Amino acid sequence: MLDERKTAILSAVVQEYIATAQPVGSSHIAETPSINVSSATVRNEMAHLEHEGYLVQPHTSAGRVPTDKGYRYFVDHLTTPGRLDAATTRQVGEFFSAAHGRLEEMLHQTSNLLATLTNNAGVVVGPRAEAVPVRRVQIVGLSATAATVVVVFTNGTVENVPLELVEGDDELKLSAAGAHLSAGLDGRVLGAVSDVEPTGDAAVDRLCTTALEALRATASPDQVFTGGAAAVAKAFDAVEVVRSVLATLEQQFVVVTLVSDIVNRGMSVAIGVEHGVEPLSACSVVVAPVVIDGEHLGSVGVLGPTRMNYPQALATVEVVSEQLGNRIEEG
Repeated sequence: MLDERKTAILSAVVQEYIATAQPVGSSHIAETPSINVSSATVRNEMAHLEHEGYLVQPHTSAGRVPTDKGYRYFVDHLTTPGRLDAATTRQVGEFFSAAHGRLEEMLHQTSNLLATLTNNAGVVVGPRAEAVPVRRVQIVGLSATAATVVVVFTNGTVENVPLELVEGDDELKLSAAGAHLSAGLDGRVLGAVSDVEPTGDAAVDRLCTTALEALRATASPDQVFTGGAAAVAKAFDAVEVVRSVLATLEQQFVVVTLVSDIVNRGMSVAIGVEHGVEPLSACSVVVAPVVIDGEHLGSVGVLGPTRMNYPQALATVEVVSEQLGNRIEEG
């Protein structure tokens, strides 16, 4: 633990660097109202913080900037999720009140909302169909040899999968199979269902088994939506860093793994190399789980430079995750 004076100086350096993106000098910190010591004392304390790995001096004559260790200390000891101002809170509320239509579109718009509010990249990982409870199933005949299985999930998602029919699979059999699947799957998640109770009618049972297998085989992958990538690009001067960050954000599997790993580790903030994705080593990620009916079925987050505004980012993802979960739960 740092003593009170070093803690205050580190906090001042971090906040100033977040605001300006310029190395911070001791004379400037000495002028900060909360720092009641001379510029020489500040300079000595900053040298000590540099020696301990909390700050680094990019050039001999320049001021100092926080390291990942410095940001981590700031987040762990000096930062609490702030409160969004009234106007922003109202903006989030109005967004979700007006959100209608398909779930995918709402998730995509939510990533753009996060980007707009934080000026970082917004990331939304939506729930997988196989992890969301089923609300209703229907089997609709299309021809004598083909039908489609329609599943409505509790979060409003609708999945359609084709089903091959055999001779004798008439509308009565299709209706009976759909009703039986609806009853057997209501409130359950596909990922936890291997079969449903037999009806005693061989044709209906075959249709139920075939439909369930088709649904499980085509369960949608994690849905990932990213907004505001251009804002992240503007945060870096080095072209190779920009290219690396943008290329990584386009890789859906990497983004899903990144966000899921942070949440599974019980973290809300991963700074620099902490998240383990080398191309994003110049970035931090702030995440919050989306909870629906008591289950963690998605995540929201923001990704930006390590000098991001952590209190604002924490407050934003907390409010947006709660509102998104409520909106999905309402269907």
